[in-house]
Amino acid sequence: MASVILGILLILVPLPLSAEAQTGGNLTLGKSLTANNWNSSWLSPLGEFAFGFRKMGQGAYLLAIWFEMIEEKTVVWWANGSDLAPEGSKVQLTANRGLVLTDSRGRELWSSNLTATCLAYAAMLDTGNFILASASHVKLWDSFSRPTDTILPTQQLDLRAKLNAQYSEMNYSAGRFHFMLGDAGNLAFYATPDPLDASDTYWRSNTVGSGFQLIFNQSGQVYLTARNRTILNRITAEPVPTGGYYQRAILEYDGVFRQYIHPKTANSSSGRLIGWSRVSASVPQNLCTSIAQQIGSGACGFNSYCTRGDDLRPRCQCPPGYTLLDSTNEMNGCIQDFAPQNCNGSRPETD
Repeated sequence: MASVILGILLILVPLPLSAEAQTGGNLTLGKSLTANNWNSSWLSPLGEFAFGFRKMGQGAYLLAIWFEMIEEKTVVWWANGSDLAPEGSKVQLTANRGLVLTDSRGRELWSSNLTATCLAYAAMLDTGNFILASASHVKLWDSFSRPTDTILPTQQLDLRAKLNAQYSEMNYSAGRFHFMLGDAGNLAFYATPDPLDASDTYWRSNTVGSGFQLIFNQSGQVYLTARNRTILNRITAEPVPTGGYYQRAILEYDGVFRQYIHPKTANSSSGRLIGWSRVSASVPQNLCTSIAQQIGSGACGFNSYCTRGDDLRPRCQCPPGYTLLDSTNEMNGCIQDFAPQNCNGSRPETD
């Protein structure tokens, strides 16, 4: 009898993880998530993507979308990279502004800036897109239309859409590198903060007057089309295995656009690859030679030089007597670590 009662009690007591990870279905107005150690999230119907808080350090959280069913929990979109949320912060689905992120004191950190007044629900989709929609299922806001550094299959980027590389591998603040599909239809990569300067372009599609939309299709191809859907430029051209794989294409913090796949069922005993594998040529293929201005900071920042490693990634190094300006980001240049010299041959300069 005691064991039966214990079993009933175990069923009635809510488990923290299952309560925090809410699976599938539309999210009604007023729903909220709180930044805490449970990594609270809203899941897509099949549980493949999650929207919620990812812990980035002691008491700091990123509001993001990530691949939920792989060990890496790879982030594909984020809201507050430059202003991480402290523990106890809350994101809520509101009627008049959509998603609103506030800290525990009520200070607003980010919002979806929705202006429509007919918001009825939100949903995390199995494509990786998070949407806000009306009762008649008209899409009012979505994460696919506001990308960060990553695009996913079925995602399309229209004129003026832009990807922004993050500052470093673990810092989601805006970095140096961007690419944008400009009003004139040219897809271009830039090594400069806003406003974008044409002199800092290090790759371009040369489709001025004809480019219209960048598409990542379900077959794993990324290409630029004209208004009549004619393919103008294949950004990634190699065949990509699609069955049983997750896919993503990303402008990484080193300024290079790469496409990756990840097995949906990672099993080392089967001999299948575990983790993300690059499946297409990088764009550009050699960043070191692509950024070669007469003046400026080059690929690696001031007082540094760029070489290509065995993995074909750019490697930034400091010359003798210099050290990295930021030890967490080798792309940010170097500073001298020796005393300045003078011309009188007696003693170093002093302030």
